[in-house]
Amino acid sequence: MASDHPSQPLARSPGRPREFDMATVVNGAVRVFRERGYHATSVGDLSEATGLTAGSLYKAFGDKRGVFLAAFDHYVTTRNAELRRRIDKQSKASGKIRVIFLFYAESSHGSEGRRGCLVVSSATALATFDDEVATRIEAAMRRTEEMLRELLQQGQEDGSVAAEIHVPAMARTLLALLHGFRLLGKSGRTQRDMLAAADEAMRLLR
Repeated sequence: MASDHPSQPLARSPGRPREFDMATVVNGAVRVFRERGYHATSVGDLSEATGLTAGSLYKAFGDKRGVFLAAFDHYVTTRNAELRRRIDKQSKASGKIRVIFLFYAESSHGSEGRRGCLVVSSATALATFDDEVATRIEAAMRRTEEMLRELLQQGQEDGSVAAEIHVPAMARTLLALLHGFRLLGKSGRTQRDMLAAADEAMRLLR
């Protein structure tokens, strides 16, 4: 997993130290993997995106797959932290769920939407062929589903979510909608499109 520390020096070779910011490097890798996908991304693409030579990339991560795993972990960790920060500002559970939909809607329009979601793209391109990646994808999806399940239960307790809703099934439904948002975003939807979709999704909870 990518380091949470802002800087992690790595030596290029004895007597020729080279330091670089690990977060900056991994962010560059995240961007190119989102834009091009794993299979279409070359080591040259990664070198250009990160500012590191191929040799430095291999030394730091082992191979292209190693770069991808670090990028995937960093992407998931960073988005989860930002989402949690926004959720914690809300009091009622329905407000928290709305924040989740707005968060995904923001990522699903314009240039950001066209870059796509690293979890969703990896699920379709890699999960069948790479057990380790599949495990990471499943864990990321299950965390989101469990968060939705907990919020739906809280919503029924505070009265902001309809009592007749079947919580486990609705959590899966909302998860599917959220990932569907990211797929739609790849086609260049507008902000208005995605915010309207978020509003309609919230009607399912009434």
